[in-house]
Amino acid sequence: MAISELVQTPLYIDGEERSSRETLAVHAPHDQSLVGHAAAASAQDAEAAVAAAQRAWPAWAALSAAERVERCLAALETLSADLDARAEVLSRENGKTRFEATIDLHVFVGRFHEAARYARELDTDETLAGPPYRTTIRHVPQGVVTIIYPFNWPLAILAASLPHALMAGNTVIAKPPPTAPLSSVLTLRKVAALLPPGVLNVVTGQDAVIGPVLVGDPRVKHVCFTGSTAGGKRIMQMASGSVTNVTLELGGNDPAVLLDDVHLDEATIARIGMATFMTTGQVCMAIKRLYVPRALYDQAVDGLRGFIEAQRIGSGLHPEVTMGPLNMGRQRDYVTELLAQARAGGSEVIEGGEYLDADPSVGNYMRLALVLDPAPEEQIVTEEQFGPALPIIPYDSEEQAIAAANDTWAGLCASVWSADEERALRVGRQLRAGHIFFNNHNATAVDERAMFGGFNQSGIGRELGREGVLGFTETQVLAMPDGEQQH
Repeated sequence: MAISELVQTPLYIDGEERSSRETLAVHAPHDQSLVGHAAAASAQDAEAAVAAAQRAWPAWAALSAAERVERCLAALETLSADLDARAEVLSRENGKTRFEATIDLHVFVGRFHEAARYARELDTDETLAGPPYRTTIRHVPQGVVTIIYPFNWPLAILAASLPHALMAGNTVIAKPPPTAPLSSVLTLRKVAALLPPGVLNVVTGQDAVIGPVLVGDPRVKHVCFTGSTAGGKRIMQMASGSVTNVTLELGGNDPAVLLDDVHLDEATIARIGMATFMTTGQVCMAIKRLYVPRALYDQAVDGLRGFIEAQRIGSGLHPEVTMGPLNMGRQRDYVTELLAQARAGGSEVIEGGEYLDADPSVGNYMRLALVLDPAPEEQIVTEEQFGPALPIIPYDSEEQAIAAANDTWAGLCASVWSADEERALRVGRQLRAGHIFFNNHNATAVDERAMFGGFNQSGIGRELGREGVLGFTETQVLAMPDGEQQH
């Protein structure tokens, strides 16, 4: 697919491509050029997708888990043929580097294989033998599932729930992000075409138009949403009318706590930098606050100053670029305002990074920023910046660092950095977050075998791992009287 070629994507409902009257114009964040158009579904289109998924569900649910696993894995076989072309589209519409886009597409496939490890277990029921009952415990499919996912790692994030839902016996409606839908549709229609009609449907469009149907229709039995905490609250409200199951993977304000025995060598600084600024800081589990012992503060700042100054900012398609633009101009403006507030509050702000063939007046570009010793009430500390800005906060005692790290509305991830494993584990156990990293942080450090999700307002439920599969099932108990109770 040539870089200049416009991409046109349809809806995919009940095994067929479907056009729409309206379309979504998708623009490249690096220069605002038109990448293509995605179909913009109407409420009637959304209803048709729900109906198709409902019709397809009984036959799909009736298959054994092993049969569903094999069909899902077989549906991936055509994806390698045009991977480079789809990675290019993802880089163009999202803004991320081509390298990250390629990884995104590889993770999509890898998570199907990881889910398969656990989904096959659904064919084996648990039994409780002996009087007074012979009891069977089984996990059965829920029904129609809607998955709504964001722009930052779209295919990878979708695959934290899509294969688990499908292999558990559910039918799915996938709703790609409006600002970066094209690569998702190009990928998912290839997968959906190799599954029975209606098992996987793809509906692009505006949230306000199709969201109430995809979430509020009583035939939808589970909604899986990844996005902002404010968005998650709206999903809960819409789902409450039919008491629909929800899985919410929401915002984060992740603290990273450096202990005073950490080795701040070049490799450690690079891991902290990548864990903060990957995908231009647009990752829910990125480091958002860095707590540093006062004795190591200058060393940490100097190291990270060198890291940000070495970055190259520009189009994600440029082979030498290490950080692309933000996906949306309004997010760039928000992060810029956070930095302005920090400066007004007396904090020093260090910016770094060199532009390569990039025009900041046109693209959604920002240089990387370090905010030194902001007050704890500053928004750069209390809010999720979701951009390339990191507050670095000194502390005087371990207890102070733990209390500050836990003083947040969020609770998605946290990390502890130390040369002493036992000490790091002791501190990690005191942090209130769903996933604790050690000497690393962010998506590259996630153990795909384990469940993932947050505390507090960072979400409800868990994705990935065995729990990710079981979360798309209902538990059914069959209790047969044992012995004399049968008569």
